[in-house]
Amino acid sequence: MPELPEVETVRRGLENLIVGRKILNVDILNPKSFLVSASEIEEFVVDAEIIAVRRRAKVLIIDLSSNYSLVIHLKMTGQIVFRGSENWGGGHPNDSFVGDLPDRSTRVEFELNGSADGLSKLFFNDQRKFGWIKLIPTLAVEKMEFIAKLGPEPLIGNPETEFLTRVRRRNNSAVKAAILDQSVIAGIGNIYADEALWGAKIHPATRVRDISDEQLREILQSAIDAMNKSLSAGGSTMKTYVNADGKKGNYLDLFANVFRRDGASCPRCGAIITKIRIAGRGTHVCLKCQKLRAKSQ
Repeated sequence: MPELPEVETVRRGLENLIVGRKILNVDILNPKSFLVSASEIEEFVVDAEIIAVRRRAKVLIIDLSSNYSLVIHLKMTGQIVFRGSENWGGGHPNDSFVGDLPDRSTRVEFELNGSADGLSKLFFNDQRKFGWIKLIPTLAVEKMEFIAKLGPEPLIGNPETEFLTRVRRRNNSAVKAAILDQSVIAGIGNIYADEALWGAKIHPATRVRDISDEQLREILQSAIDAMNKSLSAGGSTMKTYVNADGKKGNYLDLFANVFRRDGASCPRCGAIITKIRIAGRGTHVCLKCQKLRAKSQ
């Protein structure tokens, strides 16, 4: 599924296009994608103005003037497409970005008013039907079970203190497993975990208890740096992701140091990058730069 920088680029593009517009109608083509009653749609969605587009970890939140919010998770193949004065798309890349909509992957269709450009539409497409939209009172969004458990946002404020407290609760875990845990730090997935650990020169299998606070801070900062570079490049170039302009991101081409570079030379020391398996995930590491520390007793 898309990682935090990819979802953030979608959020930014969506914010520029739909904030200030009013939702005129909602057509649900697959009820499992948007489990909400017709009466709730009429009361809280239709005629409501979109007042903000937010993100929490990898989840999009569209706040409405009705004091309700649309909470959207793209999952593996989710896609949001805007059609109006301009065409825009974010999420899983397929022909729906350029074809006629709705199509067989469309699950929910929102009709919006325009400014000078007349009506526009927002489509939620999802080939595999794993993604979803939920209608939640805005004040209750942060209390949703999976959101309430999330750790701090790496790109907002100063997450260092809370990160250190939470990661120390996983002292017996491999550090890669710990930073992939969304309750430790929100939004870090496989790409940025590998890049962060390479940047901090820490082997992914090292137990958290064998890493100093200073090194943990380096890991966090390395993740933040990688994410910011990815945002500037439009996200990662993955076959399941395109950015908010409907174009593939190019982070992996421009900035990735180890992720999916197994067999290539480490840009820091020249050793060959190796792919191993840690925490059930394919993991890319330079075994010369990132030596595995001796286990503590």
